[in-house]
Amino acid sequence: MMKYVLRCLLTIASMATVQSQAQSLAPKGFDTQKNLSVTGKIDTITYPSKTVGTERKALIYTPPSYSSNIKYPVLYLLHGIGGDEKEWFTHGVPHIILDNLYAEGKLEPMIVVLPNGRAMQDDRATGNIMQEDKVKAFATFERDLIDDLIPFIEQHYSVESTPQKRAIAGLSMGGGQSLNFGLGNLDIFAWVGGFSSAPNTKSPEQLVPDTELAKKQLKLLWISCGDQDRLLPFSSRTHDYLNEHKVPHMYLYELGGHDFRVWKHDLYLFSQLLFKD
Repeated sequence: MMKYVLRCLLTIASMATVQSQAQSLAPKGFDTQKNLSVTGKIDTITYPSKTVGTERKALIYTPPSYSSNIKYPVLYLLHGIGGDEKEWFTHGVPHIILDNLYAEGKLEPMIVVLPNGRAMQDDRATGNIMQEDKVKAFATFERDLIDDLIPFIEQHYSVESTPQKRAIAGLSMGGGQSLNFGLGNLDIFAWVGGFSSAPNTKSPEQLVPDTELAKKQLKLLWISCGDQDRLLPFSSRTHDYLNEHKVPHMYLYELGGHDFRVWKHDLYLFSQLLFKD
């Protein structure tokens, strides 16, 4: 199955349009809870943030049979502008998707961290989510992530601490954050994914100013968006720039809009590629 997924994705990366083939990559029931003998575990953690000046919460998924005797790679999975650390868990069921993939032997064991990407003292997704200070807080999260959350995870969990063992991905606003932070810190992240990335995404020239460095440092750069999504131009312009400069990447132009049906499908495919040669 993995070879099939890789073959299809490599084909997708060179195509301008993909229709039913993209959706067929995720089988029926991939996001449905099954009666599994072993599953991963979701916990809530609290970490001190010097960036924000308060204690902040995140969710963390540890894989089935997690052991402190093993060093794991880490995926930081980011939410959208209207969500918080619980958005993926509530609407995207990553724990179920990943548990099913582990049961089928399709994933490298990894820890997944679901942070709150709104780095401000009152980080709740309430009131006017487009308020200036709330939008600015999504950019501030870059420092909270790098200076506070990642060191906390690496101090308290048995994880690898090299760029080759760190991934960042997200949906919508979190997709823009992932591209901005991931491509802006190639010494920290070698695996980067933007799902339906929002207008906070920097221009391609700002994202990848040194295309040769990106070619050397990146293990995987993933860009995806639904064909009915009004934010598609932000993904397609990045794809066009990467193509022009021959920067290897996966580009998935799939059926769907700006919703979790698309993002769950993206996670299903993206997660299977992580931390593999």
